[in-house]
Amino acid sequence: MHKRTRTTVLIVAVILLLLAGAVYLRKKAPPEAARLLPESDGIVYVNLRPVRAATHFDQRPVNHDADYQRFIDATGIQFERDLDEAAFALHRMTPSNGPNGSVGFSTVFVGRFDGKRLAGYLSSSATSTEEYQGHTIYNIPVQGRTDRVTLLGYDIVALSNMPTTEQIHSILDRYRSAALPFAGSSLLSTHFPEVPLLSMAWGVGKIGMLLGPPTSSDGAPVIAGGRDSLTSSLNVLGFSIPVPANATFIASLRWTGSLHLRVEEIAADEATAAAAADSLTSLVTMFRTGIDASRDSATAKDVRTLLDSISVQHRKDRATLTATIPAGLLERLTDPPASSSQGTAP
Repeated sequence: MHKRTRTTVLIVAVILLLLAGAVYLRKKAPPEAARLLPESDGIVYVNLRPVRAATHFDQRPVNHDADYQRFIDATGIQFERDLDEAAFALHRMTPSNGPNGSVGFSTVFVGRFDGKRLAGYLSSSATSTEEYQGHTIYNIPVQGRTDRVTLLGYDIVALSNMPTTEQIHSILDRYRSAALPFAGSSLLSTHFPEVPLLSMAWGVGKIGMLLGPPTSSDGAPVIAGGRDSLTSSLNVLGFSIPVPANATFIASLRWTGSLHLRVEEIAADEATAAAAADSLTSLVTMFRTGIDASRDSATAKDVRTLLDSISVQHRKDRATLTATIPAGLLERLTDPPASSSQGTAP
C-alpha cells in the first residue's frame, strides 16, 4: 500500500474512533436538560417521548381550564402534545413560609415551541425584563413571587421561581458550555452514573432535606431516634414513612418490555440502611394485607400485581426497592384529569 494511502486510512480510522467515542460518551452523559440545571438539593427528569408512545395520552381529550386555554390560544403550545422532556432542580427554601413554600424550582423544558408566539406571550405577561448572555429573561409575577422565564433555543425553555436571579443566570451560563457531555451540577455529576441506563424518568437528591425536618411546638427541629441526624416523614396512602435528612435517594423508571421502578436509599451507615429495608418490607406487607382481594376492578388487579412484584433488598449502606408497574396502571395514571390546571407559562 502506498505510504500516502496508508496515512489517509490511518487518519480516517482515527476520526472514526473519535466519532464513536463521542457518540458513546454522549449516550452515557446526562440529558442536556438536566445538565443545564443549577446547583440544587434534588433533581427530577422525565422523558415524555416513550410515555407518550406507550400510552398515547396526548390523543385523549382534555378539558382545559380558562387560563391554560388562553395560554394555548396565544402560543399554540399544548404540553401534553408538545412537551418532550422536563428537568427540575429542587431547592430547599429556608424559611419555608414564603411564596415558594418549602421547595423552589428551576426547570428546563424541551419540546416543539413556536418561539415567536411564546416570546410575545411572555412579553405581554412580564412586568419587566433583563438581558443576560444574549438572552431576554421575562419576569412574571405569579402568586406573590416572580417567575423568571427565558428562551434558550428554538426547542428549549428555562424557568426559575427562586427569589434571586442566581439560578436562571446559572442555567444560561451552563447553556454556553452545553456541548460538554459531562457538565452539570455537583449532584448530577456525583449520582447520575448510578441511574440505570435508558431510564425514561429518574430523580436524585436528599428527599428528607426537601421535606424539611419535623418541629416541636416551639418550632425547633426534632432529633429522631437518639441519633445526631434529622428525620422527616413522607406520607404514602395515609402511612407515614420516616425519611433520614442525610440519606440520598436515587429513583428511576425504565422500560424493558415492561415498566421497572427502582428506588435506592444511600444511608449514612449500614445499620440505618438495614432499618430502612426492614421498614419498607413491613410497609409492603401491610399494603398487601390491606388490599381488598374481593375487588375485581382492573385497577385493583393491577395494584395487586404491582404489590406482588415488589422486592426489598439491603446491601451495606443501601436499601433498594424494585417493582414492575403493569401497563394498564400506567395508562390509567396518565389519563387526563377532568380539567387541566396548567400554569400560565411553561
